[in-house]
Amino acid sequence: MMAKKQGIGLAVVAFALYIIGGVSTFGGLILMGTMRGENVMGWGDGTGIGSLFLAAGLCLSIVGVLLMRLFRNRGFA
Repeated sequence: MMAKKQGIGLAVVAFALYIIGGVSTFGGLILMGTMRGENVMGWGDGTGIGSLFLAAGLCLSIVGVLLMRLFRNRGFA
């Protein structure tokens, strides 16, 4: 019974990574499009921060999808 609860928790974490990655990806695209050449809260140019969010978001989404597939194929969730 404990393994089933742990598997569900891992699946929820994988799904959360997928969602956060998607939001970050589209947020990066919006930053790149709307804040070009402007300072974003003292962090730097909107294009640079948008590129960072885009790359990090894509990586998180890919990791989330891979983890979801792994947990489903192994029978955790």
